[in-house]
Amino acid sequence: MEHEAHTPATPRLVVMAVHEGAEILDITGPLSVFSAANALHAQSGGAEPLYSVQIAGEAGDAVVRTASGLRLMTDAAWTQCSGIDTLLVAGGPVAEHAPQALVDWLREAAPQTRRVGSICTGAFILARAGLLEGRRATTHWLKVEQLRAFSPNIEVQGDALHVKDGPVYTSAGVTAGIDLALALLEEDFGRALALKVARVLVLYLKRPGGQSQFSTALLAQFHEDGTLAPTIQWMRDNHHRPLRNEDIAEHAAMSPRNFARVFKRETGTTPAHFIEGIRLEAAVKRLEETTQALETIARECGFQSGEHFRLAFARRFGITPGQYRDRFRSGAWR
Repeated sequence: MEHEAHTPATPRLVVMAVHEGAEILDITGPLSVFSAANALHAQSGGAEPLYSVQIAGEAGDAVVRTASGLRLMTDAAWTQCSGIDTLLVAGGPVAEHAPQALVDWLREAAPQTRRVGSICTGAFILARAGLLEGRRATTHWLKVEQLRAFSPNIEVQGDALHVKDGPVYTSAGVTAGIDLALALLEEDFGRALALKVARVLVLYLKRPGGQSQFSTALLAQFHEDGTLAPTIQWMRDNHHRPLRNEDIAEHAAMSPRNFARVFKRETGTTPAHFIEGIRLEAAVKRLEETTQALETIARECGFQSGEHFRLAFARRFGITPGQYRDRFRSGAWR
């Protein structure tokens, strides 16, 4: 087995702390990662599972109603859990008002665990327990400013999928919890197994934590009925060409100054940053699906040079294009 050297003698205990009104995907998404890892490990001859999973609530063998209306049965009460390796906290629409008993238990349990993390707005529960003080963290993009207001001592990174600061991990909205779980799995048992799990779960790719919570396509969808919708589509169709702000403003029939103001108001970013994002997404697709040289990708995606492409890519994703290709097109996918 390729991860045999990392296989623990006993399964690592993962506890998912839940509460009334928790988001169901915050719970099932990450736990599916650990379940898939166990299944693949068993298929490769592993005698013991890699992980043991418990859903913990205010009481054991109790029903918890999630935000979607679906009900879950807890395995144990929060206070009954011991020997925890990884402690995760689900978020949800009412996470800021989760029971104080959960907050108090987290404050006591976290120092006894190897690592603790939150999914989406579960970051507010960690913050209430004082576990994010002086640390970097993230949460759902809609709640970023609220988390910043909660404590000036939390360095909130609003555009990250997940953030690690020491033994404390936080993730962005809902499905980013899956990305966090894959990162935890990679820490434990290596990149190859994490990529295989991503493939089993039919994830398009295993996204690095520093990747933006939004693609430019998603941003564009937010404003598809706006005054700039035709120009945004034109930018996407012509990203491979040299595009100056003056050219884009002309397409929108605006002065460059007024266009920049309206564009920032409608999209929340600048035209230059937006077109760079479009080009980077096109480059990512080529890195994943082709063997083209990096210089060729840079040129055909509209970057001024290979060096400009590498700098923009590293700034956005935290790794180089070459590292990205090695990581996400490795033999582990096949």
